[in-house]
Amino acid sequence: MQPFAQLIDQEIYTVPSFTLESGRVLRDVPVAYKTWGKLNERRDNVMIICHAFTGSADVEDWWGPLMGRGKAFDPNRYLIFCGNVMGSPYGSASPVTINPDTGLPYGPEFPLTTIRDDVRLHKLVLDHLGVKSVAVAIGGSMGGMAILEWPLCTPRGYVRQIIPIATSARHSAWCISWGEAQRQSIYSDPAYEDGYYTSQPASGLAAARMAALLTYRSRDSFESRFGRKPQKLPVRSGIPTPPLSPLESTDDEAFFVHNDGHKNARPRKCTPGSITPNSQSPPASPTLSCTLSPASPTPRRPIFSAQSYLRYQGDKFIARFDANCYIHITRKLDTHDLARGRALDGESDDAALARILSTLPPRALVIGVQSDGLFTPSEQRLIAEYIPDSELIIIPSPEGHDGFLLEFELINGHITRFLRQEFPEYYAKVAKEDAPEEGFEIKKTSLFGEAEADITRW
Repeated sequence: MQPFAQLIDQEIYTVPSFTLESGRVLRDVPVAYKTWGKLNERRDNVMIICHAFTGSADVEDWWGPLMGRGKAFDPNRYLIFCGNVMGSPYGSASPVTINPDTGLPYGPEFPLTTIRDDVRLHKLVLDHLGVKSVAVAIGGSMGGMAILEWPLCTPRGYVRQIIPIATSARHSAWCISWGEAQRQSIYSDPAYEDGYYTSQPASGLAAARMAALLTYRSRDSFESRFGRKPQKLPVRSGIPTPPLSPLESTDDEAFFVHNDGHKNARPRKCTPGSITPNSQSPPASPTLSCTLSPASPTPRRPIFSAQSYLRYQGDKFIARFDANCYIHITRKLDTHDLARGRALDGESDDAALARILSTLPPRALVIGVQSDGLFTPSEQRLIAEYIPDSELIIIPSPEGHDGFLLEFELINGHITRFLRQEFPEYYAKVAKEDAPEEGFEIKKTSLFGEAEADITRW
């Protein structure tokens, strides 16, 4: 089993052969998934949950407060299904899985996959499980993209309702640009080696994660959490504490301040080198001859808590994700456009998008986050404008895009209300089963999501 996939207790279904949108055929395709609850007699009480970019099939980890008796994701009423997308390191086919044709990991040679490929592949797993139809599909961010594709990539009526959250109908230039910047961070790491690395290009991957995190939150969120506060002393609680900045002797202090945050910084002793005169060339600048100074343990200098938090997130991420997988999924996101390949002759892209949205199941619940600067509320409004009789909810959260992974109680309330309205037959039970079994507070730090049990250290 893949090392990252071992982080999750899940099922693996192998598809003998699968043809991607690109035409490339994959053999022996593993699909990682988890389920909760059981099918009813009609085999139609299915709730699909689609995970975000760096999420996994383990919904209990990243959306756990929404799952349980009387909550939005109630396994007493639904068979809840979450499949891991291709390209992710958490069990499904990806750069870290073995290519059956070579016996080696695919690495950078794993072919491009799309959101539509994931939907079609996960549909095969539902067929394997005996599912006849899907009551509702729910997902946020990249998961929301899949939610919009599910009714379009399956037989009409197979998916009865959808709840897209903090997502878009097509990947924007803003999001494409951020993905490019993050890929370039990975490419610039000397350890990347064009994707044929034997050890993770940790500096580049951590930098990509830090940049992504800034797009997931809002300025006000960072200001209220951190401001200009210095990092507190390390707290021993099982969560990695970021290193404080080094403080060397007076001779080396400027060097270490300048390279603060550079994991592999080493001071050098440099002297002017020789200059070879050349009458046919402009005067040369003196060259420097440098040798590495011995590394030695050093005391530490306080840094801003915001810097510390980003470094913590980078270190946490490189322990659970793969650089080639990161690159692959950012390119998958770039392919997202509901109108791609579906426009009629002479139809503009905008007109095609509006028409495609109008064919999605009516009365959808569309949810956005007020402070989301990545998938902006305007993108949720566009989705809701064209899906017939849809309802638009904008969550008043300061947390930015990650509000959909942090505002548990608000999200739960809206989804539960919607489901009771659309599927009353699943809620015709005694009242005592409706009481939520526990609250919505964050009790543990999520491995695959954004919930932090203890933010006070920063």
